[in-house]
Amino acid sequence: MLEFLKHATDPNSIIQLGGVWLLCIVIFAETGLLIGFFLPGDNLVLLAGILCKAKPELMQLNYFTLVFFMIISAVLGNVSGYWFGRLAGEKLYKKKDGWFFKQKQIEITKTYYNKYGGNFTLIIARFLPIVRTFAPIIAGVIKIDFFKFMLFNIIGAIAWIFGLTAIGYFLVQAFPQIEDYLSYIFISLIILTAAPIIRVFLKDKNKST
Repeated sequence: MLEFLKHATDPNSIIQLGGVWLLCIVIFAETGLLIGFFLPGDNLVLLAGILCKAKPELMQLNYFTLVFFMIISAVLGNVSGYWFGRLAGEKLYKKKDGWFFKQKQIEITKTYYNKYGGNFTLIIARFLPIVRTFAPIIAGVIKIDFFKFMLFNIIGAIAWIFGLTAIGYFLVQAFPQIEDYLSYIFISLIILTAAPIIRVFLKDKNKST
């Protein structure tokens, strides 16, 4: 059991399992699929920056090539979300709550649209879990001009990927000894990702009892 936990929480094992392609799939799914809101996009992007510097043999790509592929995945994910929203239209507002989907996720995203407008929301949404998933979908529902959508989609993707990977990359550069604590960092990121999901689950469970 201890051996299993050691490998399950070891970034080396996880990156070896799927490598850069797994990172890209997760980024695409979180921003392009309705059920992707629970995926740890922020954490994996940050982790990719850390591993790119600390364990380059695992990533097998230089920093800028890695960032390029991740940006492409983020852009394509938003495009997928946009067209899903465009095709689903108002039906999405009538969709019943389920395990993965809840109307309050739509309401949270709409609040940002009402407060900041569609263009700015598409940028700041990249840094906000849940909103990151539903922002492009709502953009499609309200039929934001596609070319305008693409402009802010690309700007947001570049800011998100470059911002988080740079933090991880230069953190290792500034503190080389951080390599000895990668497993602890990864465990912490898992906890940070799981905490909001567990909180929502417990809150809904309490309401139903």
